[in-house]
Amino acid sequence: MTTATTATYPGGPIGWLRRGEAWLDGYGRPAWIAATIAGFVVFWPAGLALLAYAIWSHRMFGRACRHSRHSHRQDFHAIRGAMRPSGNIAFDAYKTETLRRLTEEQEAFEAFLQRLRAAKDKTEFDAFMEERARGVADEAREREEPAERREPGHPAAGY
Repeated sequence: MTTATTATYPGGPIGWLRRGEAWLDGYGRPAWIAATIAGFVVFWPAGLALLAYAIWSHRMFGRACRHSRHSHRQDFHAIRGAMRPSGNIAFDAYKTETLRRLTEEQEAFEAFLQRLRAAKDKTEFDAFMEERARGVADEAREREEPAERREPGHPAAGY
């Protein structure tokens, strides 16, 4: 009984296989081919297993990979259908307000991510410039030290 619940649990041992399969299906036949080739390169039995599964499930030579293109079309029609008025004024007002609020939240979140990226880039650039300045200062010190040692009477000159 525990193995059946573990196998159907999304985080269980079968869950990651299903997610990987869905991810590859999302990218279509080229993704399955690339995964099979990578499987052969990394561990040939894994590549053979992927090839057998892709052929058996009709992902390689069937219409299963073409489904991803149709699902995008279906998503478009679903979104367009969601934008049509339902006939209930209260529900349509609620839907319009919710979509407006979600759009604003998405824009605010994207702006937040942009600020985070800018801060990270600035931090990395500042660290690069400090490292570069230290390197230039070290090079200048190295060029000056041998000249000082050659001067007569300097303690480092050994005279």
